[in-house]
Amino acid sequence: MRRISRQFSKIVCLPSVILVGKNLARTLLLPYHRTPAFMLSILLLLPPGLLAEGGGNNIAQVSIPDGTPVQLRLIRTVSSATAKTGDPLDFAVEKDVNVSGLTVVPEGSLAKGTVLSVKRRSILGIGGRVVYSVNSISLSSGETIAAHARKVAKGNSRVGRMLAGVAITGLLFLPAAPVFLLTRGTNGVALKGTELTAKIECNSEVSATGLTAAAEETVQLNDMLKNLPPRVVNRSGLEGDMVNLIFVAQQSDLEAAFIRNGWVTTDPWKPVALWHILKYRSHDTHLPMAEFYMFGRMQDFGYALPDPQAIIRRRHHIRIWKTQYTLNGVPLWAGAASYDHALEYGKAGHLVNHTIDPNVDAERDFVGNEIAGNDAQRYVQSKNPVTEAKTTTGNAYWSDSRLLLVDLHKNPAVLAAVPTAPTLLTPAKESVQRSGN
Repeated sequence: MRRISRQFSKIVCLPSVILVGKNLARTLLLPYHRTPAFMLSILLLLPPGLLAEGGGNNIAQVSIPDGTPVQLRLIRTVSSATAKTGDPLDFAVEKDVNVSGLTVVPEGSLAKGTVLSVKRRSILGIGGRVVYSVNSISLSSGETIAAHARKVAKGNSRVGRMLAGVAITGLLFLPAAPVFLLTRGTNGVALKGTELTAKIECNSEVSATGLTAAAEETVQLNDMLKNLPPRVVNRSGLEGDMVNLIFVAQQSDLEAAFIRNGWVTTDPWKPVALWHILKYRSHDTHLPMAEFYMFGRMQDFGYALPDPQAIIRRRHHIRIWKTQYTLNGVPLWAGAASYDHALEYGKAGHLVNHTIDPNVDAERDFVGNEIAGNDAQRYVQSKNPVTEAKTTTGNAYWSDSRLLLVDLHKNPAVLAAVPTAPTLLTPAKESVQRSGN
């Protein structure tokens, strides 16, 4: 039945009228109405344009095909701990939607959605869940059009941790073992900035009056800078490290640049990471990083350059996310780099944390110089400046708020299209002693 109803909805979406001159077409092309041959002959003999309404004043139409994709981002964080079924949601359009050389949905337009269902986290290690959808999108004409997207945000299950607690405690003191059955999973959280793609439902036509010409692809850097979050967040949505690097590169170029210069990929937080820690101990160069998020997802790449004299305690590291933007057809990546210079214990709910060098600009410049020459670098001004902030564990840091764009694609036309940020004079602040300098 569901399949039939879906097929039926597609049929309903199809236009039932061909716009030859609206009123006449409605008369001639009503469902099941057979048009006599002599009337069709008369139509063919009429002068062109006679059927147009208003004697040639008919407004040109732009047809938006069914299934046209629209890139969106969630405007606020939604959590299974507080959300309710039916709660309204707002999304912002990330990129212009262009049809026939015209922008029908401009970047920044509003889309509406709804929380479809909520499941709270519960005992026995079960995580929470939020299901939400997109319902409609505002057009540049001020009208709204039906659209659809559905996404699920799941919390982490802690069943394994619960069972391990029950087993270990049962061996030591059996009566206490059932306490671990009260272990709860984490909340399902859809973070602010989460990206998703909605699709327009039904073939639709809008007036071309007032629509602007589609922008050239080469200006996508400006669009990315407007939408780029200034800081990454943790799973709870708490802001942390600053986003301070942009890479222009194909994925293969990006990976090769770091590996060629001695950087290593870090382990994900999985059992293999624990095995490596136990096996290599203080020599584990692939020690995992904390999981941070941008665009609603964890980093695509994590690289580290440990200090040979203190592999666990001191290391350069960077998290990198691929954006949906390009510069002259080459993908743009965003990175958050900082330098771990010491360990701290029992802070922010964690047994062990790294503290970072508060001068994050020094690490930004270090990364750029490590993987590219000066002729492949250009400072750009952030649209959302960060001058002073704190990590998720409370460590303060500062910056001149500029982003360093690094061209790994090695195309002179790329940097030529990038406006240079002004040189900023900031008060000198003390930086820690760093390896690799």
